Amino acid sequence: MIFTMGEALIDFIPEQKGLPLKDVNSFIKAPGGAPANVACAIAKLGGKSAFIGKLGEDAFGSFLTETMAQCGVDTSRILYTNKANTSLAFVSLKHDGNREFTFYRNPGADMLLSEHEIQDHWFSRSDILHFGSVGLIEAPIKSAHKKAIQAIKAKGGLVSFDPNVRLPLWKSPEDCRKAIIEFLPYADILKISDEELEFITGISNPKEAVASLFKGDVKAIAFTKGRKGAEFHTRDFSVSVSGICVEAVDTTGAGDAFIGSLLYKLVTEDFSLLQPIKERALEIIAYANTVAALTITRKGAISSLPTQAEVTEFLLRNTGC
Repeated sequence: MIFTMGEALIDFIPEQKGLPLKDVNSFIKAPGGAPANVACAIAKLGGKSAFIGKLGEDAFGSFLTETMAQCGVDTSRILYTNKANTSLAFVSLKHDGNREFTFYRNPGADMLLSEHEIQDHWFSRSDILHFGSVGLIEAPIKSAHKKAIQAIKAKGGLVSFDPNVRLPLWKSPEDCRKAIIEFLPYADILKISDEELEFITGISNPKEAVASLFKGDVKAIAFTKGRKGAEFHTRDFSVSVSGICVEAVDTTGAGDAFIGSLLYKLVTEDFSLLQPIKERALEIIAYANTVAALTITRKGAISSLPTQAEVTEFLLRNTGC
């Protein structure tokens, strides 16, 4: 089982593209939140995933739970509260599909998940726990993350971390960076984007920056470069793939699709991080790159995630840039 943990929220996607958020007149409600997106990416491809988090006792919370369940995600570890509402994010899209966010989450229900609500018996040796940095703010959810990481590592499972930097949710960029640096050594698998690499490491040279991230338990690093493709690094070797030419409609959820499909492949291919094979690593990173490319051709996050049949069809009609 692949567990994802953290925030599930509503993305309000603009119907008008290329406008700053203040000038957008209408939005489309879309389920989102990086850990929820990753769980759905895995389930829609045919993998087994479960979401750990807390939602508000409101219509948006119900909508998110139903959406994840429809994707095939195990929602039995979702908790609810009446002390805060489900978090919301308003998004504006640039012409190239990139976006900016404004969050309504002060607090959001997801922030109130506590360590006492995490159960050790949920996890086993064959499981993976995936999380991002949004849940690492100074709130109960940060301690819940520490408890879950401790629990799965005690069972011999793996930890996956995608910083997924969202600076508007932090008091300062340095607070965000410190939290990422604190949790990074717990990860067996680290996913990081070209936009985040220098911010997190303080190193401008990408090769040196990636190498500096091999600390603590880190065994593999997936480095995404947008339209330039992606790289997969272990302590022993590196492989890379080129970008795939698509028309970007909305990049929301692309990174989540990437890491979700990568984790799915690691599990289904029974890929060992202790004895990684270069050729299989290349196949896995190419697959994740393809799923991410297909995702950005559609609007929304969860709603844009493909099934395995759609990935196969996409591969038949698309080539690298």
